[in-house]
Amino acid sequence: MDISKRPSLLVSFLPVIFLIVFLTANVLIFKEKTLDGSNQIILLLAASLASLIAIRFRINWIRISDSILQNIGKAMPAMLILLLIGSLAGTWLISGVVPAMIYYGLKIIHPKVFLVTAIVVCGLVSLATGSSWTTIATIGVALLGIGKTLGIHEGMVAGAIISGAYFGDKMSPLSDTTNLAPAVAGTDLFTHIRYMVITTGPSIVLAILIFLTTGFVYDYNNDVANIEGVLMAIDRDFYISPVLLLVPVLLIVVIIKKTPPLPSLLIGTLLGGIFAVIFQPQQIREIAQMHAPYMIQSYKAFMQAMFGDINIASDNVIVNELFSTSGMKGMLNTVWLILSAMVFGGSMEAAGFLSRITETIIRKVKSTGSLIMSTIFTSIFFNITASDQYISIVVPGRMYSDIYRKRGLKPEVLSRTLEDGGTLTSVLVPWNTCGATQSRVLGVSTFTYLPYCFFNLINPVVAIAIGYLNYKIRKYNDPKKSLKRNKRK
Repeated sequence: MDISKRPSLLVSFLPVIFLIVFLTANVLIFKEKTLDGSNQIILLLAASLASLIAIRFRINWIRISDSILQNIGKAMPAMLILLLIGSLAGTWLISGVVPAMIYYGLKIIHPKVFLVTAIVVCGLVSLATGSSWTTIATIGVALLGIGKTLGIHEGMVAGAIISGAYFGDKMSPLSDTTNLAPAVAGTDLFTHIRYMVITTGPSIVLAILIFLTTGFVYDYNNDVANIEGVLMAIDRDFYISPVLLLVPVLLIVVIIKKTPPLPSLLIGTLLGGIFAVIFQPQQIREIAQMHAPYMIQSYKAFMQAMFGDINIASDNVIVNELFSTSGMKGMLNTVWLILSAMVFGGSMEAAGFLSRITETIIRKVKSTGSLIMSTIFTSIFFNITASDQYISIVVPGRMYSDIYRKRGLKPEVLSRTLEDGGTLTSVLVPWNTCGATQSRVLGVSTFTYLPYCFFNLINPVVAIAIGYLNYKIRKYNDPKKSLKRNKRK
């Protein structure tokens, strides 16, 4: 692109302003139904505006469409994972796996420590598996059911689940983003993980303290009778046994063995179907609604759980609300949203608007604190505009690597900052692949759980504060460290 023909900063921001204004209008008008189509249309209109402006600056349509297709290609694994998560949710419901986790959870977990239990359990599972998505889609769904039964606000429960899952994901050597950030910045994996403790440690401790305090002061709406009613309904509608918990245990083992996400989720889905056939014949017959041999009924119920609506009929209102899924079909609106977001991100990138905006930010960087803050805000910006957490790590990583090196900062400073800004805030954007997925999987809108994702909100603030305090900011040829070494000699 000719430099003289480059768009101004204001022009580059126009599609973003359009997007924010009309997405806000959608929230006010459509409320919780924004994912049914209105947000997708606005993303596509914003992409159209960006493309028209790009053409005005003599960028041909082939370049724009190629960028859009590349963006969609990057998001394809996330969309396939999302569809399989829909299937897994269906088979784990009819197999009694999710009901069993809720059943035992209600018996074991005290309401006052439930939120802390949720963040700790999700953190440990995500740390072991390296996958926040799988943790939320399995353990997280069950914990949400327990929390709602106890009468805790669903946004607060979802916030605890997401906080724990993203903490474990961030600190796990098995996580893709935890491997991606040091690779982009130019440091090794375990140096990166150890250095993240400085910002991640205080953040997760603060989040746990907030959830612990909230648990002890929270006014619980549901009494013991309601909980007993749910337990009785689950016991009546399902065969409940610790044997059912083998399914999530086996899935975690498969993931720890470094099996890729798609095969892992498929294995989890098939295990759910097998356990349904063996242990839940009553549910199989009720879902199949046909006079045929049991294996044919099982096939129909298994297929229905994977692709369509499943509603467990019960005389308990809470159980009816908890035990319903829509399989792959229920994920299609979210897939549509991700596709629309990728179209918007691709058109913005092809037009050069993203680089124009970020270059302006870089020019204003002065101190180490402002450099770290700019990196975090740039990652957040890419989470909002490019709608993908991988882009929010890779692109700012490439943009800022030279600046960090020229300032004498070691690569782990950059890799940690990319995770503090990119990984953790992706789930807070409704049209980002992470935000759209977790919202759909948990059945809780992004704006409902966002205020309660304390870890995700606190960590970027802690990272910026530590940057401005210049606390343990690693540098090449640090004069203070050299002085200490000389004194020891």
